[in-house]
Amino acid sequence: MKVYTYTEARQNLASLLDQAAREGEVRIKRKDGQVFVIRLQPKTKSPLEVEGIDLGITTQEIVDFIDEGRRTD
Repeated sequence: MKVYTYTEARQNLASLLDQAAREGEVRIKRKDGQVFVIRLQPKTKSPLEVEGIDLGITTQEIVDFIDEGRRTD
């Protein structure tokens, strides 16, 4: 794995990000010897992404239940 200098990374950031996506990670080394790793973070699903459940009722029945629950008489 090639280690890029800070200057190389700064000049070629877009291609470094593409390489990190392809190869898993890219390393960047500063003049003082510090090495940083850029890695693609996997996408996480939203907690709101859930599979639907077939309740065997129609949309109209659901609307009717909601209307009934909102009645105040």
